[in-house]
Amino acid sequence: MHLYSSLAFPILLSAPAAHAWGVVGHATVATIATHYLNDAGKSYISTKLGPGVTMASVASWADNFRYTSAGRFSAPFHFIDAEDTPPTSCGVDLTRDCGPTGCVVSAINNYTSRANDASLSASNQKQALEFLIHFIGDITQPLHDEAEELGGNHIPVTWDGTATNLHSCWDTQMVEKAAGGTNSTATLTSFSNKLIAEIDGGMYSSAKDGWISCDNVATASDCALAWAQDANALNCQYVLKANETGMELDGSYYDGAVPYIELQIAKGGYRLGAWVNALAAAA
Repeated sequence: MHLYSSLAFPILLSAPAAHAWGVVGHATVATIATHYLNDAGKSYISTKLGPGVTMASVASWADNFRYTSAGRFSAPFHFIDAEDTPPTSCGVDLTRDCGPTGCVVSAINNYTSRANDASLSASNQKQALEFLIHFIGDITQPLHDEAEELGGNHIPVTWDGTATNLHSCWDTQMVEKAAGGTNSTATLTSFSNKLIAEIDGGMYSSAKDGWISCDNVATASDCALAWAQDANALNCQYVLKANETGMELDGSYYDGAVPYIELQIAKGGYRLGAWVNALAAAA
């Protein structure tokens, strides 16, 4: 297990925890997912979210909602705190790691059920789908499947000379740089198209079927746990492999992280598209 000194670098403990993938990452996951919707999936999204509402436009809604009085209950649903020992050993145990107020695995299971629950109002079903769009992105971010130093929030680093934390860099700074350096529609489109091309006929084409080997909405908890374990393994492979305390990440660490960032965002998008198609088939 890492041993991080709380005196090694200043930490703003009052700041809220970072959001998985940030706006660019979540919107990219949703944009990729939209590309892989079949006709039933497209109709399902239009019916549940409303005409003209895209998955990308609601992809970060859950991050904003969690900081409202009405949405405070959902804060634990964005992560699962794996009590493992990276970089020596990584693993997620649902009984051990999913807290009494829930976690991202139980949330995906719950909202998968609610999205097609005809006994619920259209508004509640819409909210369930909005949560799913976000949480299927969250669960692919390795530090959202990790308890070590509050998922990296308490690991102080710098980005381009500015004090921040490891979690924030994985959520936002490194993703935005990988996408092209700006939070714009053009950047989002270009980044999404790049990853779609890799899924369709590039480096991910031979692996993509394995990403959705678990696609049964009736066993959502099992699928979500498998996704969490898949992402958590990267904490031992790269994310937490070194003692990152005080490290400047906008350099060699970023260069090594980019392939993992792109892989996980591509996985999240491809899985989300398949999950929506499966929800549509089950509706």
